[in-house]
Amino acid sequence: MERPWEQVHGSGTLDDLLEDAREAGYEISRRTIHDWISRGLLDNPQRRGAGRGSRPGLHSANQRKLFLLLLSKRVEMPKIPSLALVPFGIWLWWGEEWVPTRQALKAFRTWFGDGLRRKQVCLEAARATLEQIDHPAATDTARNRFVRLFADVSYQGGTTPELRNELEDAARAVFEPPSVFATSGLARAVGPASMPWTLEMLLYRIDSITTAMQAVRDNKVGEELLVRSRALYLQTKHEYEDLRPGLAAQAVGPFVGLYRQQNLDDHFNNIGSEMLGAIAMLLVSPIAQAQFPPSGWGASGHGRMPASDCPPSAGSRLSYRSQATQTR
Repeated sequence: MERPWEQVHGSGTLDDLLEDAREAGYEISRRTIHDWISRGLLDNPQRRGAGRGSRPGLHSANQRKLFLLLLSKRVEMPKIPSLALVPFGIWLWWGEEWVPTRQALKAFRTWFGDGLRRKQVCLEAARATLEQIDHPAATDTARNRFVRLFADVSYQGGTTPELRNELEDAARAVFEPPSVFATSGLARAVGPASMPWTLEMLLYRIDSITTAMQAVRDNKVGEELLVRSRALYLQTKHEYEDLRPGLAAQAVGPFVGLYRQQNLDDHFNNIGSEMLGAIAMLLVSPIAQAQFPPSGWGASGHGRMPASDCPPSAGSRLSYRSQATQTR
């Protein structure tokens, strides 16, 4: 049995979209469709003619299919920021033929949101980072302090030297709790021996993520940077999948589940935060900037950045975590 979007074979007007929805058993208003367009869930229709009396604009066949897909997904995730990941994910994986970059950028900004939504994104980033750095001996007080400071700094999009020092102290208390490391003379490194993740790398990640969040918040992420970030994301994602089985074989204890094979829902749910990580790398990493420069990379459509050179969390599970090691 064909799904509703599989029955679409041509472009159509706004009235055609409303008829598509009705035939598929969904109710939606013109006002909601216009709102979806303004937020990047749908692209603007292509105008036909100019001036008064011009014919209604046309939505491409792919946009009509996307519209019906959004209607079906709205049942599962009615909130607009989550729904915005649908067109963004299609652009990320299938390209401009389905969703133009201008629309993807609007959808990404909608996912990131403003006000309370942006605070939630920052809090999710803080909790995800805590998951990556947590030490069993860390106290709940230290963990809560780290999450609070990370989220606050990310939301503000900047920091003072005093707040930066306070965040570093909070990160150290979680990554290298004083009850274990204060008198031992040891430093903690997490991950394979060839690319261990240290406290310095953690602080670098925090700085880069807060820089990216500030850039998105201030509308300084344009189409070109988004396209370069997609290229970086796709490359590191592919390289990680090649590395994942070996990393999973090395993992022990609490790290065993970190390298499990992800299903489609996992990939979809992580694309916003993972693309934020890719944007962060292109904003602060000289290696990433050299491999995916603002111009010159687009002719071939690809840059080249070895996964081993990527800071942690560049893509799905690209923090390359395995077992915790302690070295002098």
